[in-house]
Amino acid sequence: MNLLLLFAYLLVTAIRFTLDWVNIRHRQKGRQSLPDAFLGQIDEEQLDHSDAYALAGDRVGFIEDIVGVLLTLVFLFGGLLPWYDHIVAGYSDNFVLGGLLFFGVLALVQLLVGIPFSLYKNFILEERFGFNRMSFKLWCADLVKSLLVGSVLFLLLAGGALWLVQWAPQSWWLWVWGFWLVLSIFLLFFSPYLIEPLFFKFTPLAKADLESDVRDLLTKAGAHAGKVLQVDASRRSGHSNAYFTGIGKVKRVVLFDTLMEQLDNKELLAVLAHELGHWRCGHLRQQLIKSQIIALFSCWFAFIVLKGQLLPGWFGLEQLSFAGQVLVLGWLGSLLSFLWTPLSSWWSRRHERQADQFAINMVGSGHELASGLVKLARENLSNLFPHPLYVAVYYSHPPLVERVLWLEKGKARTESKASVN
Repeated sequence: MNLLLLFAYLLVTAIRFTLDWVNIRHRQKGRQSLPDAFLGQIDEEQLDHSDAYALAGDRVGFIEDIVGVLLTLVFLFGGLLPWYDHIVAGYSDNFVLGGLLFFGVLALVQLLVGIPFSLYKNFILEERFGFNRMSFKLWCADLVKSLLVGSVLFLLLAGGALWLVQWAPQSWWLWVWGFWLVLSIFLLFFSPYLIEPLFFKFTPLAKADLESDVRDLLTKAGAHAGKVLQVDASRRSGHSNAYFTGIGKVKRVVLFDTLMEQLDNKELLAVLAHELGHWRCGHLRQQLIKSQIIALFSCWFAFIVLKGQLLPGWFGLEQLSFAGQVLVLGWLGSLLSFLWTPLSSWWSRRHERQADQFAINMVGSGHELASGLVKLARENLSNLFPHPLYVAVYYSHPPLVERVLWLEKGKARTESKASVN
């Protein structure tokens, strides 16, 4: 069984690397002429610059993936797991504290391994292509704050779950799921006030006329946001975004200041209408329900497998702690999730199309959204020629050229057939 699991991991890894290689080759050799909507915005020089940016990111991503694969092989198949499990057990025989120590040290190692890659991406790769606006001091401050916030969440999620496993050994799967559900809803309510302000400064929109237009759009869409804010994303990066977040009475509209620099008001409203479409079409609710169904099934499945004590034998071990078995089960889940990825991506692309249609209905045409997307592609050096197979597996949005053509050529219907709740 150990060899079968090793083969499955190597096979999935090989497929992932092959998809990456196919996409890189297609981007370099599959370049086509761009539609009229891109004329005057993106030329051959810009495409070369985008290719160089993507290739640089692919290279560092490949090295990062290789490091991850090697560490996984050594830890799970090289005999390091039982040694580490024994060492942790020697420090604490308390079930909850031992589990926290087991996962905490691994999380810290993962953080330390990731630091060099984060530094390279921010201060070499992103700096080379003009995106990085973050000082080293700010990067360090973000790292410390992320570590503190992550530690608190880790203690809540992992500590609470481990205590529930010890408290209700015959039904912990249901209690753990319920605990995580309550905590997730709590974070949806309070994250905009407790966590996000630690990293970003939120202020009212600098353009008074834009805020008035945003309020009108919200009213037209049937949404009620308590605040319409801009965020100082430009302190960290030149990339841009907008989002509609929160539930209940804490919903808010947030625009990156970089986005406000790159798009005119009509384009901004079209992009925002798209984000509102996700809310109005029920995508956020569907995503929450889907994730909780998966979480509930995962907790139940973990309970059955862990109760049967099957995992140690699969790896040729006589015994393995509860925390060690959870780690192995999570790794197996990551392998299985790769099979789910194409379906999840297809579902997401379907939602994006529905949100685009909603934006068209709100602003009257697809021209403003198409124009805004083209400008964002130019500013973010987006890949305009992904391989169709790579798109099918990984892309959560329709490819940009296809999406812009759909918006510009009137293929979108004037009446949305999307389910609007």
